[in-house]
Amino acid sequence: MKFMRPLFHPAIEDIRPEAILYALSDPERVAIFTQLAAGCGVTCSALADLGERTIPKSSLSNHFKVLRESGLIRSERQGVEMRNQSRCAELDERFPGLIEAILTAYRQRPGQPKAD
Repeated sequence: MKFMRPLFHPAIEDIRPEAILYALSDPERVAIFTQLAAGCGVTCSALADLGERTIPKSSLSNHFKVLRESGLIRSERQGVEMRNQSRCAELDERFPGLIEAILTAYRQRPGQPKAD
């Protein structure tokens, strides 16, 4: 059996706004996070297709690592899949309005899907 190292999830009090801003500065990561923030836990492979292009598995893994280590998401291994969900509720308690402001700004950019 192959040993899997534990996933790093920062404690809510250790999350820094600059880490959040860095993680969401990449268009693919903010698109992934937007989808996670809108719903329930999703597997990594379910988010491989973003619009017109498919993200390579290695890039997708790195994007999830950055999102996880910045404190934006929580990941859990379930068999061969990795299940991910946003930490929006926790983050909103720590930084009221920050995540919603970032996601609203992202949605208002030209060419981005509008909120329902």
